[in-house]
Amino acid sequence: MTKKSRITSTFQRLKRENKKAFIPYIMAGDPDLEKTFENVMLLEKCGADIIELGVPFTDPLADGPTIQMAAERALKAGVTLTEVIEFVRRIRNHSQIPIVLMTYYNPVFKYNDDFFIADAVNAGVDGVIIPDLPPDEADDFIKKSRISGLDTIFLIAPISTEERIKKITKACRGFVYYVSITGVTGARFSPDNTFKEHIKLVKRITDKPLAVGFGVSSPDDARAVAEIADGVIIGSAIVKRLYEHPSSSREFIKKLREAI
Repeated sequence: MTKKSRITSTFQRLKRENKKAFIPYIMAGDPDLEKTFENVMLLEKCGADIIELGVPFTDPLADGPTIQMAAERALKAGVTLTEVIEFVRRIRNHSQIPIVLMTYYNPVFKYNDDFFIADAVNAGVDGVIIPDLPPDEADDFIKKSRISGLDTIFLIAPISTEERIKKITKACRGFVYYVSITGVTGARFSPDNTFKEHIKLVKRITDKPLAVGFGVSSPDDARAVAEIADGVIIGSAIVKRLYEHPSSSREFIKKLREAI
């Protein structure tokens, strides 16, 4: 029996405290790994509960312009999946905050599934999100991840059917990632009744923690999501603020935390 993951423990603690998870996303290596280390430490100090760490990739499917540009900067700095895994090992000397890698399957395939899972877990990675590896094609990856203690996190879309939701949530460990919009990261988000009803459907199907991301860019957005979900994922707004206005990023991140 595998031990309880840091992600599961975090959501259980937050539930006891009647709080919701603040899950910021940043790109590893933007503009370099030294700055990324500073940003991870800053996010934790500002109240982040889980860090979603992007792995730079040349052909992203789910990322909008802001994160695409962050990936380009990281790639120019020569950052690879191997370096990101070693970077997590470095963080573990300073912090035990849960870390989820957000990558695409091509780098993992090239790395080799077995080696990737083993090295990621050994370095201290807690979970992985691979948008272009659907549960239907991930049986072997899921099985190996569960044996090793790596949480597999899959995406539910606003148009996912009840049957599809059941399949996705069954494959998830740690939490379920709900994509709030049918688009890419950074697009505008509006929590209308259709969105709220679909969230309720997901929550009827699974008791696993549900975190919402894509399009959440302001404290008001974060507050609205926190009212109906267990966690709030914020990426583009934080990536943009850290890169373009670093001096005001601490205040912005704290406002997001307070709203959640």
